[in-house]
Amino acid sequence: MSDRTRARVFVSGRVQGVYYRANTRDAARARDVNGWVRNLADGRVEAVFEGSESAVEEMIEWCHTGSPAATVDDVDVRYEEPEGESAFEIRR
Repeated sequence: MSDRTRARVFVSGRVQGVYYRANTRDAARARDVNGWVRNLADGRVEAVFEGSESAVEEMIEWCHTGSPAATVDDVDVRYEEPEGESAFEIRR
């Protein structure tokens, strides 16, 4: 797993109720990135991306725009040790 990168991302702005999670899932799967995405009670979206460094960086860049109806104000990224995520899912 040493060739894998893991990033935890917090996205703020108008990112709930605009299909941000579904679009994130689709974008991650298209890039062969594993992890998950969920809404937070404070209105942000939290996502974990795990995969090759280039694919994870593409997902972080994607988060700055997100779904077509979203308005992203900020993307906070924290890198972590990979945990072996094996799929990408939407968490409730």
